[in-house]
Amino acid sequence: MHSIEELRAEIDRIDTAIVDLIAERQSCAGRMARAKYTEGLSIRDTSRRRQVLERAFDYAVERGVDPKAVQRVMELLVEMSEERQRECQGEGNLP
Repeated sequence: MHSIEELRAEIDRIDTAIVDLIAERQSCAGRMARAKYTEGLSIRDTSRRRQVLERAFDYAVERGVDPKAVQRVMELLVEMSEERQRECQGEGNLP
């Protein structure tokens, strides 16, 4: 059996990895802004948003995690990505 401190350390490690993945996703969103700008596409893609949320929901079910909660997290991540893309396009300083 693990001690509370060991379990907390493991949770801290996982939390750090989650933040690293969010940062990686945001970096990719910046590159996406450039691609969308170059191709004349709008930032918001309703079809893609729906696809991302459905995929997350289905994977959460498969993994035994609350799919509605995962979907809310993914909605926030998509919103963050869209905001990052707006920032990149608005500044005229695309990554």
